[in-house]
Formats: sequence, structure tokens, C-alpha cells
Amino acid sequence: MMLIVLTASFAPGIALLMFLYFKDELEYEPLTAVFKSFIIGMLLVIPVTYFQFVSSEVSDFFDHPAGAAFIQTGFIEEMVKWSAVYLFVFLHNGFQRQYDGIIYASAVALGFASLENLLYIQFIGLDIAFYRALFPVSVHALLGVVMGYYFARAKFHHSRKRPFLGMALLIPIILHGLYQFILIQLSEWVYALIPFMIFLWMFAMRKVKKANDLEIRHLEAGAVE
Repeated sequence: MMLIVLTASFAPGIALLMFLYFKDELEYEPLTAVFKSFIIGMLLVIPVTYFQFVSSEVSDFFDHPAGAAFIQTGFIEEMVKWSAVYLFVFLHNGFQRQYDGIIYASAVALGFASLENLLYIQFIGLDIAFYRALFPVSVHALLGVVMGYYFARAKFHHSRKRPFLGMALLIPIILHGLYQFILIQLSEWVYALIPFMIFLWMFAMRKVKKANDLEIRHLEAGAVE
């Protein structure tokens, strides 16, 4: 039974990570480095759970749908992930190409999502496994893509480093908060969530394509020189 729970919990995250890994059109990152980022993401469940618990204890603001969605969930989760990507990826010498930001930030996000998934499935049951694979795990993956894309822009465009770092945090917070707000506030949430997920997939995949295109153009420009 435990093997089934572990498979249901981790398979969606690993599958999405491999999907994004093989979207790299130039050079695959070392799997050991990607796995380390995944593990770091898993460990982030601890501080996120702590901050969310403390926030619910200190203020009634988080009983309001907007506070719960955009601050308690969106801000806290994305801020913790952003901090981890900044410290363990952005400042690391191994971050050398545009797509590196996407794969490492996605690995951190999916490590977090996978352990969170395990906790939910253990407490609620296998009945939610398909829903969580389709929505929460996918959302974390796609927000990791967006975050990683802007981290890469900050890494290689020094004149706009701060604005891009800000976008790497702010855009995932807004999107995550909106996703959570739909779940909390709308009784027929599925009708709003499906178009939201279509938009998020399209938005993230455009970032994947743009990261690859930027790196190809950079290599071509270097070859010409």
C-alpha cells in the first residue's frame, strides 16, 4: 500500500520534471544537480508549513479568501521557493545558460510539490491523487518554469538584474494566489480553473521556447564573432 501511495505522490512530479528536462534543446544538465534541487524543494515543506501555521495564528486576515490565497499560500510558498532558487541556484557557478534557470527552479518547485502531495494523499487518501496531479502539482511545475525563466533573465542581463529578480517572485505569487483564490472562492471552481490552467500551460511553454531561442541566438552570435 505504501508503495502505491509513494508512486501516486511522486510520479506526477518526476514525470513533469522529465518532460521539462527533455525540453532543453541544447545541453542537458547533470541529473545529480537536478536531483539535488528536487531534494532542496522537498525540504522547503518544513519552513512553508511553519510560516503558514504561524500566519494563521497571529492574524484573522488569513481567514479571508484573498489573504489566504495571495499571502498565506501564494506569497509564502513562492517566497520560500524563490529564496531557495536564489541561494542554491542563482548564485551557483553551474548556472550557465538560459534554460538552466527553468530546469533547476522547476526541480525545486516539483520537489516541494511532490512531498506536499505525499502528505495530502496520506491524510486524505488516494482518491485525490488524480486531482492533485492534474492541478496542484502541475501548477507548481509551471510556476517553477516562470520563476526560472526570469531568474535566467536576471543572471544574464545585469543591467536589469533587479527588475527580473522581482518578476521571478511577483509573477508566480500573483498566479499562485489567483489559482488558490479560484479554489477557495468559487463553488463551481472547475469552470474557472480549466481556462486558467490552459493559460498557465501556454504562458509557461512560451517561456520554455523563449529560453531556448535566447540561448540559440546567443550561441549563433558568438559563432559569428
